Amino acid sequence: NNPTTAIIAITAIPAIPAITAIPATPKTKTMQDNDNTAKPLLDPTAKIYVAGHRGLVGSAIWHNLIQRGYTNLVGRTHSQLDLLDPIAVRTFFDQEQPDAVVLAAAHVGGILANSTYPADFIYQNLQIQQNVIGEAWRHGVRRLVFLGSTCIYPREAPQPMDEDALLTSPLEFTNEPYAIAKIAGLKLCESLNRQYGTDYVAVMPTNLYGPGDNFHLDNGHVLPVMMRKMHLARMLRQGDYAALRHDLTRLPVKEFDPALSDAEIDTILHRYGIYADRLELWGTGTPLREFLWSRDMADATVYVMLHVSYKDLAAERRAADKPLRNMHINVGTGIEISIARLAEKIRRCVGFEGAIIFDHRHPDGTMRKLCDVSRLHRLGWRHTVELDDGIDRLYRWYTDPANDPANR
Repeated sequence: NNPTTAIIAITAIPAIPAITAIPATPKTKTMQDNDNTAKPLLDPTAKIYVAGHRGLVGSAIWHNLIQRGYTNLVGRTHSQLDLLDPIAVRTFFDQEQPDAVVLAAAHVGGILANSTYPADFIYQNLQIQQNVIGEAWRHGVRRLVFLGSTCIYPREAPQPMDEDALLTSPLEFTNEPYAIAKIAGLKLCESLNRQYGTDYVAVMPTNLYGPGDNFHLDNGHVLPVMMRKMHLARMLRQGDYAALRHDLTRLPVKEFDPALSDAEIDTILHRYGIYADRLELWGTGTPLREFLWSRDMADATVYVMLHVSYKDLAAERRAADKPLRNMHINVGTGIEISIARLAEKIRRCVGFEGAIIFDHRHPDGTMRKLCDVSRLHRLGWRHTVELDDGIDRLYRWYTDPANDPANR
């Protein structure tokens, strides 16, 4: 890039696709419409272990199960059960003997975290999957749903990406270790089904956001981090250093101390591209992304656990005269938006009046990632929360004092 044009400000949004969807997508249904009337594959008395039940999706899955009448749930915090420890995981399965498992636990993060800690991402996720899925099989668990990610698809995959795009060309380099781990997880489920007759299904969610999300500036997810940065920039613009100190105490960043002077706080925020008159974001703003409300993802996961079996997916493949592979399920909205347009939506929600600037010297990651969710639609599930509504809900959640750790 020419150094004189390395940073551009959005004064007029570039003429790039704003929001696109898979053509002829029928009207979104409500959560009640997603409820299949067929007898569930699990009895309400079944003991279900939710691995990662305190996380963004795991906590939503837990509450969704309870709402559906499944109350025999088992969860463990990291301090109670280290999923990286194979002996501890085996002992847990020996003691609890669950009937079904939802594997929502994972080591996750954004571009910066993936680039900085690649070994952590591949090692920890492989270990978690090997331990939990392996012990589920060894203990005769009847049903398992494994949560992966759409980063498993090639960087240049045809758009929208259907399940058969898997392993057809190279992955995006910035998150390749994480993607390889998730591919291994879904292939482990697929292989156990083929060899041992298990009923383990893998779901691949698009980018998720929602209550309990990761807002940490160093390793958080793109939408909540962008939201928090604009929140901090708005307070900086207003000169509200009391509110800034409270926010940075709630979710600390490196070298922050509440006793720092206002000027020292400015210096810390500037390192994250946060200024009173502007917000600097990585990349060009042109990549297109798809976002799914976390509680919609939870509903899809529980729907699949209760109503979709490996036999159903195998029958669909045989009917299409296709090999018994790539039987995972994409979960998303089928709608995409550019990062620049997303920034504008969040800006309006937060009320930040400064400029938005994109720094071209930093990577964009994959330029486009849109799920083909036709398999999921055929199975009977559709999303319920649209992006504008979700952004408003998430900002209300983040700014609600009831969700401040200091008030819990």
